[in-house]
Amino acid sequence: MTEDSMPEICSNMQRAEILAQALPYIKRYNGRVVVIKYGGNAMVSEKLKELVMVDAVLLWLIGVKVVLVHGGGPELSDMMEKLGKKPEFVNGLRVTDKETVDIAQMVLAGKINKSLVNFLGQIGGKAMGISGVDGKLIEAKIKDVKLGYVGEITRINIDPVNDLLENGYIPVISTIGCDGDGNVYNINGDTAAAHIAGALQAKRLIMLTDIEGILRDKNDPSTLIPELTVEEAKTLFADGTIAGGMVPKVECCINAISWSVRKVVILDGRVPHSILLELLTDEGLGTLVKGDKKKTAKQEETKQEVNL
Repeated sequence: MTEDSMPEICSNMQRAEILAQALPYIKRYNGRVVVIKYGGNAMVSEKLKELVMVDAVLLWLIGVKVVLVHGGGPELSDMMEKLGKKPEFVNGLRVTDKETVDIAQMVLAGKINKSLVNFLGQIGGKAMGISGVDGKLIEAKIKDVKLGYVGEITRINIDPVNDLLENGYIPVISTIGCDGDGNVYNINGDTAAAHIAGALQAKRLIMLTDIEGILRDKNDPSTLIPELTVEEAKTLFADGTIAGGMVPKVECCINAISWSVRKVVILDGRVPHSILLELLTDEGLGTLVKGDKKKTAKQEETKQEVNL
């Protein structure tokens, strides 16, 4: 053994140790559904985009049924401005006229969706891109006439997603919905991810965002709340700790849990490999939202009775 070879051997030994330590977590998620809501800074930064896609493919390779639900607000706004339309927002929701929803369909279901599928394929994944229009995956109606073609989800037809999972694909879903009359709607990405995760009864829903998680003091990252129940989250709504843009995100977490998602984590997408750190180590990042203990126990009891 030469002195020059020592660093490489040590590095390989460290890698082996890391893989061995990850085994219990791999067993926990093997064959289970994990939905990743991809957006925010992790989508804007090319480097972070690469790391998120690598995490998704690695999980897929170890047997996790990965479902990627993506937004694309910044790219949509850029395209609108290039086409001479000024983006407008009301309470954080994009005002979407007929021309804007056509642009949204082009950008979200076209450019962004296919670029993600292509990238996943390049790094060894097997992905298939669909929108909420395909197979009427996401059925919707007008949420508010003042917002135009912004959709409120009325039904999820999860069959197309299950078909892709059963055939070994990573479904990559753009959040465009439709109604029975052929109208197309722009759907909030967090809301769509929560509905889809609920329909799949996912083991985990990961909501990538641009902050550390839920903070007791929004200006102090050291006040991160690592874990809370639905009831505790409702208390934080009432006292104003959860406010502003975090309100609809946490509401989506609570809804997902009510729709049988086991746990939801609000995760900082700016941290490299944050998804792997969350799922395959005991470190954990962000804020984990879970059901009330008593309700969870009752749900488990009910599931056991159903399986008898």
